[in-house]
Amino acid sequence: MKRLPYVVDLVAAVAVTVTYLDFARTPATDGLPAYSGPAWLAWVVAAAAGLPIAVRRRWPLPVLGVVLAAVTSASILDLTREPYISAGLAAYLVGLAEPARRSVPALAITLPVASAGVYLGEAMITPSGSAQDAAGLIALVLMVIGGAWTAGFTVRSRRAGSRRKAEHALVAERLHIAREMHDIVSHNLSLIAVKAGVAAHVAADDPQEASTALKVIEETSRSALTQMRRALGVLRTDGAPMGPVPGVEGLDGLAEETRRAGVEVVLKVRGLAGLNEGTQLTVYRIVQEALTNVVKHAAPTRCIVTVTARGGSAAIDVVDDGPGGPRRKLPGGHGLIGIRERALMYGGTFTAGPREEGGFAVSVRLPLQGEGSP
Repeated sequence: MKRLPYVVDLVAAVAVTVTYLDFARTPATDGLPAYSGPAWLAWVVAAAAGLPIAVRRRWPLPVLGVVLAAVTSASILDLTREPYISAGLAAYLVGLAEPARRSVPALAITLPVASAGVYLGEAMITPSGSAQDAAGLIALVLMVIGGAWTAGFTVRSRRAGSRRKAEHALVAERLHIAREMHDIVSHNLSLIAVKAGVAAHVAADDPQEASTALKVIEETSRSALTQMRRALGVLRTDGAPMGPVPGVEGLDGLAEETRRAGVEVVLKVRGLAGLNEGTQLTVYRIVQEALTNVVKHAAPTRCIVTVTARGGSAAIDVVDDGPGGPRRKLPGGHGLIGIRERALMYGGTFTAGPREEGGFAVSVRLPLQGEGSP
């Protein structure tokens, strides 16, 4: 299939060359003068007008230059009786393959040169009609060349637009994967780190508590490995096993995991039925990262998670009673940055910071266009 365009170009090149050679043998008819020059010159002009078309995909600009010179000469020599088809074929590839900084100047040169050749051949050197007739033929030639170039330029622009969209989609997908991997690793490792600290602290005095902490570490580690394998499997092959996409029904599980890390979590959920899968995943990840922030910086403490959807928007508030002060200022890590990015992606708002009465608060508002909410 890759060779097919070159085969088509070769056929077109031979056809144009044969046509011009036939013009050289055509007698004068209907007021059109016949070619009266030497045969070798007709062969040279015919070859230059047609054969370069076979390599137009490799050298678009040189091919256009050679073909333009040939068809202009053919017009002056009364060798042509067609509206510069070969020049149109060459101009199409220039518009398609060359950047605008080269293809536009090439077109700006081609059009007046072609017009001059037609006018000289039709109305000046060997007149076959009036200047008005020549003007009509010039308009047809300009339409063929300019239309071919415009078609090529349009296809090039559309392909470039498609590539840009594909690149943007790739960047967005990479960012999405980075967020997902961060949320999986950060949340689970935070729980593991807290429980490992508990186990190390009470190992000698309270073996039962240490055993419980190690059990939580084991379960959390297995869960993290499973999630990461699924995520990495999706990257490797389309046939990788996939678990259900986390949604609002998983908020209870997040709360329970956080309780194991020593945070007393109060979860309040209302009006989330009917949210689409993407919005549910966003809500889940925002709550997950906010709870991870609590575990990292405030545990043990009490935390209230409120998630509501009504009036065309979803509100997510995560408030803890942990210590305030400079160490609870907005962190510079990826967690809260990820929350902000998710909120802005949906056109929402994000605020986070220490509360005056103590503790820390994360607040997100997401618009819900076209989704069912009470």
